[in-house]
Amino acid sequence: MNTEYPEKYITLGLKIAYYRKKRGYTQEVFAEKINKSVNFLAQVEGTGTVRGISLETLFKMAEILHIPPAKLLEED
Repeated sequence: MNTEYPEKYITLGLKIAYYRKKRGYTQEVFAEKINKSVNFLAQVEGTGTVRGISLETLFKMAEILHIPPAKLLEED
């Protein structure tokens, strides 16, 4: 994926992984809950890849993680 903001995608993926683990979900369980493959989730969370997600997927992830969607996008 070509982007001017690869670091933002990587940060997003790391936040998704952080909140997923905080809720006690494995990649397999979380992927099932958001109706995506484990491979997709691994690409999103991985630091070696830049994988975008739709807003629909972002909203679903936030819902399952019980956090506001903005929490995944805010900068620290």
